[in-house]
Amino acid sequence: MKLLVNIARVFVGVLFIFSGLIKANDPLGLSYKMQEFFEVWGWNALNDSTLVLSIIMNVFEVVAGIALLIGWNMKLISRLLLLLIIFFTFLTGYALLSGKIKTCGCFGDCLPLTPLQSFLKDLLLLVLIVFILMKNQLVKPVFAKKLSLIVLALSVVVITLGQFYALKHLPFIDCLPYKKGNNIVEKMKVPEGALPDSFSMYFSYKKAGKIVEFDQEHFPDDFDSTYEFVERKDKLIRKGNATPAIIDFALRTEAGADTTLQILNKPDYYVLLCVKDFADISRLDKATYNNIAAICRQKNITLFYVTASPEKARQYFGETATAGHILVCDATIIKTIVRANPSYVLMKQANVLEKYSYADADQFLRALQKLP
Repeated sequence: MKLLVNIARVFVGVLFIFSGLIKANDPLGLSYKMQEFFEVWGWNALNDSTLVLSIIMNVFEVVAGIALLIGWNMKLISRLLLLLIIFFTFLTGYALLSGKIKTCGCFGDCLPLTPLQSFLKDLLLLVLIVFILMKNQLVKPVFAKKLSLIVLALSVVVITLGQFYALKHLPFIDCLPYKKGNNIVEKMKVPEGALPDSFSMYFSYKKAGKIVEFDQEHFPDDFDSTYEFVERKDKLIRKGNATPAIIDFALRTEAGADTTLQILNKPDYYVLLCVKDFADISRLDKATYNNIAAICRQKNITLFYVTASPEKARQYFGETATAGHILVCDATIIKTIVRANPSYVLMKQANVLEKYSYADADQFLRALQKLP
């Protein structure tokens, strides 16, 4: 029995550490997923708190996983994990049964799971955690109490600082479809070999005062003009996977003209300065930005300003935002392209060459200077 408890403890601990770390890599991603749940439930007032909740949840997952591995205060930790996994199971169950949430975000964007996969995972963890809680007395601490507390405290500090670094400098590992090395046009295409959704047509007819329903393969043998058509419905019988990684990406001029393909087909280097909104524009170092704009002019590299607020872009950037270079893009798309606001993206045709947060603008300037 002790061996089984330890196997369960290690499995659950490692899984929670992995889950916490992969989300701590991109705390904003989890924050946006929380907002998705809150919007479905009508809890929009909590949207401003999601980033703090995201950071705390990621820290707790990692620290709780480490506590399981070192056997620290097993009774307390297993009880806390039980409460957490009950909450997670509710979320994934809701996503599965309601169909309103496509992915739960359990492993972030790096390892997307379907609602069914997430729900089954949480059911397994629920069983294992209940087992660990019932047999927690069989687990002996690996370290002395003082050393265990030091390990856990260091874990809190490291994971917290790591998340603040990712928020400022972009995620350590970019798992988004606009990551470095990807071709945006290719990601807008349906993957090769993907299966489309499969539908079946169902018909409703009135016969002798009664509604008769049948599908396209099973028309009644006596079907004739006495059947009065009521309606036709298309029912999904098999969900396909023919969905591009990038959907709804569009770059428009201030006048509303779609210039997406025109820009993505540019043969030379160009830069996208992505500004989701101007609430955090003070982060942008104006001197470094001016140097970047000057280098772009010198090397004939077009600098585009991609934003959901074109009027504010014109007011802020002034004469440096030359005519036609302000592009309107949906704020949701921008925060998927880059997590930090604002950020620079170096492009050539539809290829994402480099991405730099506002905090790394000096590195981007040096990279521009090296371009031919």
